[in-house]
Amino acid sequence: MAATCIFKRIEKKYLLSEKQYDALLCRIGSHLIPDAYGRSTVLSLYLDTPDHRLIRNSIEAVDYKEKLRLRSYGTAEASSTVFLELKKKFDGVVYKRRAAMTLAEAVRYLEQGSKPFESQIMSEIDWAMRLYGGLKPAMMIACEREAWFDEAHPDLRLTFDRNIRCRENELRLDRGSAGIVLLPEQTLLLEIKTAGAMPLWLAEALDAEGILPGRFSKYGTAYTRTLQEKKHPVVTIQGGIKHVVNL
Repeated sequence: MAATCIFKRIEKKYLLSEKQYDALLCRIGSHLIPDAYGRSTVLSLYLDTPDHRLIRNSIEAVDYKEKLRLRSYGTAEASSTVFLELKKKFDGVVYKRRAAMTLAEAVRYLEQGSKPFESQIMSEIDWAMRLYGGLKPAMMIACEREAWFDEAHPDLRLTFDRNIRCRENELRLDRGSAGIVLLPEQTLLLEIKTAGAMPLWLAEALDAEGILPGRFSKYGTAYTRTLQEKKHPVVTIQGGIKHVVNL
């Protein structure tokens, strides 16, 4: 799992409660094995143009979406391995290219355009970076993740994300994972990723627990929320004087 650099798969998302999570794991736990990262804090630094062209296109698009991000598992240090990822979604299928490098190499590339190495995947990422005119960190998304796969179907992967949070400041992977929480308490995001059809045992378990597919974009939700807060500033009154604070 950790070494895979190219993905082509179908991804479905579900919002569920802790109670549904417990019930679902009771039904399907015998099929699942923790993946290479098991339980981890995932930090994703999304890259975008100054006018947020990528996320606006993603929110508005129907058939094609594209995102670039830098990801680490846990707060990174200069020598930590991080992943620079190009993710595209076309006609319901997700295509992802991922290049592993140190955080120091990634920062140097994002700030100076100096590629850490030559490879087909790095060339694809670099082409996308240049296409959009030099992308910069725009949003940090973090969560506590539980990741599983099925040994009988290695292409099947399930991730459960809790405490999904975002921030627009300190856009670095070495500055911790603090942020504003995006979902109600006790709500999890389940993502099911597979190269083909979902196994019958999993489909039956989801149906039995009333867990239905939905739509939820971490970066999209964070961007929409921060945009709304900027349009509707908080007004406080101190000593009879109004103070407007743009969040």
